[in-house]
Amino acid sequence: MTSMAENLGSDSTASVKEVDHFAQLAEEWWDPAGDFKSLHQINPLRMTYLRDQICQYFDRDKTQINSLDGLSVIDVGCGGGLICEPLARLGAEVTGIDATPESIEIAQLHANLMGLDITYQNKLPEELAQAGVTFDVLVNLEVIEHVADVTAFMTACASLLKPGGLMVGGTLNRTVKSLALAKVAAEYLLRWVPAGTHDWRKFVKPSEFGHYLRDSGLEITDLTGMRLNPLNGNWEFSKNLDVNYFISAQKPQ
Repeated sequence: MTSMAENLGSDSTASVKEVDHFAQLAEEWWDPAGDFKSLHQINPLRMTYLRDQICQYFDRDKTQINSLDGLSVIDVGCGGGLICEPLARLGAEVTGIDATPESIEIAQLHANLMGLDITYQNKLPEELAQAGVTFDVLVNLEVIEHVADVTAFMTACASLLKPGGLMVGGTLNRTVKSLALAKVAAEYLLRWVPAGTHDWRKFVKPSEFGHYLRDSGLEITDLTGMRLNPLNGNWEFSKNLDVNYFISAQKPQ
């Protein structure tokens, strides 16, 4: 069977190198002690940010178990579904897309085992944009630093939002501090992620992310940092954007 990586054209937003890299790691997605353990560790904070931003924007009660009931959400670059599943449990109608077919297969299998109704597709955002599909919320977490063409990627993502929709993103800042912590320490010293997972040169500064959002017709609504508390080992929100940060933006009506 031909993999998606072999079919990616020169104008694709996906990177063949990145797709191949994650294809080799696909079976690790749901192992909390495996190659994606760092994502498992930050997932509670990522979900808190997502839920709070979505509920605040759509005037929902975040304390309710079904706080996202009826909202259509697409997770772009969903990987094995670590974000899709908790979103579905909050009541959202979830679609997950990813350029790596192996990750989509793992995500669908795990969702079936959990009894969750999630739509997974081995597609790129530009493919759905061409089909005219739109959603209330678009999630773009730890993806922008892996794509081949950021401008085209963000344009496609913006087109997937309904007027009045919300995009929630997250990535790594391109600073000396992030080079030391998110690249050298995380990959080679602490072994939190496999070596070669990140290219520091592709990390995105908040000002650059904001530029891409504005050029795509979106308006920034929030910017929040994330840091590891060295005293208790927990991830927490921060005003410091030097390494990890979240960003949210709305599409005008």
